[in-house]
Amino acid sequence: MIPVKLEIEGLYSYKEKQTVEFEQLTGAGLFGIFGAVGSGKSSILEAILLALYGSTERLSDRGEKNSMLNLQSETLLINFEFKCGNNNSKNYLARYAAKRNPKNFEEVRPAEHTFYEKDGENLIPIHHDGEKIIGMKKEHFKQTVIIPQGKFREFIDLTPGPRAEMMKELFGLERFDLSQKTGSLLKAVREEKIRLETQLLALVEYSPEALKDKENLRSEKTIFLEKEEKTFQTLEATYKKQEALQIKNLQLIERQKEWNKLEIQRPEIEAKKAIWKDFLKAKTYLKPVWDQIKEAKIELEKYQVSVINCSDFKITYEVEVADLVKQEAELKIKADDRPNREAKIRDLKKVIEIQGLLAALKDAEKQVETLSPHIESLKKSQKDLENLIKEKESKIEAIQLPDTDEISNLKSAAKEWTNLESQLAKLTEDFNSLRQMSTSLDTAILEIKKQIPSGFDSLGSWIDFQKKQIQNLENAKEKLLSKKGLAAHVHLLQDGEACPLCGAIEHPDPITASQEESEWNDVSKQIEGAKVLLEKTVNLSQQLSGQQIRQENHLQNIAAKEKELADSKLQLTSLMGSLKSKNINSKESLSKLIGDTDLALKHKDQLAQDVKAFRKSLEEGKILLEKEEQQLRAAEQKQVALHSTVAAKKDEIKDPVFTKPFFDKGTDTIENTILSVQKDIEKTIQDLDGKRKVLQETRAKQSTNLANLKTFGDLVEKTIVKITELESQYETLKKTHGFESESDLHALYHHSLDADKTDAEIRQYEDRRLLVQSNLDKLKAEDGVLDFSQEAFELLLGELQEKKSALEGFRKELTLLVQDIEDSKTKLNRKQELAKEFSVLENRESNLKELDNLFRGSGFVKYVSTIYLKELCNTANLRFIKLTKNSLSLEIDDNNTFWVVDYLNGGKKRLLKTLSGGQTFQASLCLALALAEKVKSLNQADQSFFFLDEGFGALDRNALRVVFETLKSLRHENRIVGIISHVEELQQEIGVYAKIELDPEKGSQVGYSF
Repeated sequence: MIPVKLEIEGLYSYKEKQTVEFEQLTGAGLFGIFGAVGSGKSSILEAILLALYGSTERLSDRGEKNSMLNLQSETLLINFEFKCGNNNSKNYLARYAAKRNPKNFEEVRPAEHTFYEKDGENLIPIHHDGEKIIGMKKEHFKQTVIIPQGKFREFIDLTPGPRAEMMKELFGLERFDLSQKTGSLLKAVREEKIRLETQLLALVEYSPEALKDKENLRSEKTIFLEKEEKTFQTLEATYKKQEALQIKNLQLIERQKEWNKLEIQRPEIEAKKAIWKDFLKAKTYLKPVWDQIKEAKIELEKYQVSVINCSDFKITYEVEVADLVKQEAELKIKADDRPNREAKIRDLKKVIEIQGLLAALKDAEKQVETLSPHIESLKKSQKDLENLIKEKESKIEAIQLPDTDEISNLKSAAKEWTNLESQLAKLTEDFNSLRQMSTSLDTAILEIKKQIPSGFDSLGSWIDFQKKQIQNLENAKEKLLSKKGLAAHVHLLQDGEACPLCGAIEHPDPITASQEESEWNDVSKQIEGAKVLLEKTVNLSQQLSGQQIRQENHLQNIAAKEKELADSKLQLTSLMGSLKSKNINSKESLSKLIGDTDLALKHKDQLAQDVKAFRKSLEEGKILLEKEEQQLRAAEQKQVALHSTVAAKKDEIKDPVFTKPFFDKGTDTIENTILSVQKDIEKTIQDLDGKRKVLQETRAKQSTNLANLKTFGDLVEKTIVKITELESQYETLKKTHGFESESDLHALYHHSLDADKTDAEIRQYEDRRLLVQSNLDKLKAEDGVLDFSQEAFELLLGELQEKKSALEGFRKELTLLVQDIEDSKTKLNRKQELAKEFSVLENRESNLKELDNLFRGSGFVKYVSTIYLKELCNTANLRFIKLTKNSLSLEIDDNNTFWVVDYLNGGKKRLLKTLSGGQTFQASLCLALALAEKVKSLNQADQSFFFLDEGFGALDRNALRVVFETLKSLRHENRIVGIISHVEELQQEIGVYAKIELDPEKGSQVGYSF
């Protein structure tokens, strides 16, 4: 719920209509409603509760409504516009109106309490009450949205039972009442039991005995099938043997053809074999040595180049090392002078300190020079203020005023005079109005009496006559009804035959149906006309009675009003007589006397305020004078101390001659000089370390180069010897393997012959030739291969296929029997599973019956309510621990009782009631905010409203600051927070507020900070 606008008229101290524009207040996120005690701040919350729920916090709607109305108002009217619903998406207007009974001041007529939904500028009446629109009861609304005065700690003071019931109603915990759901589950289980019983009945034919008979039949068929399969396997083995001979016969023909082709390829293979042998000898024995000779000559050339390079580097390193040794010596001399240079830096720092002390000394001297004349001026001002105070006090004593009781009596008399004159005017007007209304009623009564016919003395006698006349007509109609019934039987009368009704033989004058119908219609019309006239006469009688009652009431009101008028005139005469005794002969002279007295009183008050202001200035001047005298003494002491410190610092300087020129230079110049020297010292050290490191590295490189020069020289000599040995070995190999021409060898080295491929080709040919020859010999040696008969083989194949077809038919029969057995097993298993499920359902039914008995009460709902309260407590602790500076936290036990954990006493628990007033306020605030936060999430709103009229007076300044920071932080949580208070510190902190002031004449007045 978000308030938009509130209009109040005639409620408590709100005499005139006042409007509270909440839209601008709530737009700030945090706003206040401030005013003095009794100004009407809390009445704003009372008006909202009255508009929403029809009753206030202080007074009920029944019996105490008279005390709600302003004593000078005849009407109470409240219009409250607000947003509500899912995400505060709908606008509503709540209207509450009541009036006094004009005849009885103490009586207030029943109130009109209505609600409207706003659609643009249109108001649509709705029949919901405030509880249904807001979604919570008034008691819960006062604990989560608007917290009236004196009700702030109501939530924590609730007993566990009502607190749990509140959580149930707020958060809809009735959904955890599982009794009905358990009953539904129990019903479903019973229905499932019936379904399983039906399925079990469908499987009653499947039994272990029937399954055993089918398995015996399968065994017999299996034995017969095995015999047939053995016969078939024998025939199949014969066929496979003949089939193998057929394959081998075909292989024999193919191998013979392949042997003929191999014989044709033989000369070509022999030629390739000769070339391949020479190539293999050259590459295997001679080429590796030839390759080593080439590699050795390349290495020799590389070693010779390295020797030349190392010789050149030897000279370069000798020059570089000598140069680095010289630079190192120069830097070492500069580095050895470091202590002397650092001593000068210390002296320069002392110069800077002395310059700072001299500047401070100059400031202290200047402060002494400034304070002395200012102190004298302050003393003179104090003397002048004392004289002014004496002068103002003398003027106050000179002003003579009447007694305060007398002034109050005069003001009351003036007000009473005005009220009596207004009352006389209103009573006269009311009296004249009543006289006119009485005359009108006399005329109306006369007009009604004129309508009574002559012969009747009143409307009552006329009504009695008409009733008798209608009764007579009704009797005549009943007689006609009897005749009409007899006329229906006239056709049965025959001369000489007895009448069925009376038994007479003669029928001289029978009734005719048309005659009776005509008489019946005439009487019915007469009765209808008489009833209309009677109704008209009764209405006239009621009108006359009503007018006479009104006339009687008006005559009583005229008499009462006449008495009131006489009483008012007597009161006014008595008042004027009492004032004449005080020499006040007119209302104007009374007003002038009161005005003169008020002016004198205001002048006296102004003089008193001036004296108060002067005394305050005098006290402030004394404090300032004392403060400046203390400053003067401190400045003089500082002068002496600075003179002493400067002398001591100058004595600490080691080289006064060096530092003397620097006293005239600025601090920046001296600091730059110090920084330059420090950098040069550090640079010298770094350069010396760098030079030494470079010298060390260069000497290491020089040593490495000399070692390399010797190594490469040795390698050159070894490589020359190696080449000579390899060339000798190469010549020996040429002779050994019969190679005379070097060019032929080089041709073989570079030949494109693929030795491995050629070797594989030769081997493959020879292996294949051996294999084909072996296969031919083997096939020819086997029995039956050469004399194999194709015709006999085909006859055997036909016999085998015929046997196979018969065997497959029998297998199919056996397969169907096996499937039938498997199906029986499946159905039998299903039957067993259903029996198990049925047993499980019986157990479930038993358990659900037990649960149904357990959930019949509300124990589970109370348990869930406890969980919600614990979660609420955790949310409240996020703020409460911070407010108490980590010294306290809230906890709730299983009985829904609040406890406090005291961390300053070892985390021991104590009852929430043991907290101080300020701590109880903090706990109540945190719980109320947590409760409001849960309600906000429950309503799915992006904003929530929280109005507080309580407790800030119980807090000290620090606690007030912490609470206020907490309230301000709520704006970042998209909350709107309203505060009602008279505490001045809050008024200084909150920028947007409404100010309530109580005017003696107009009642409570609403103003704003914007």
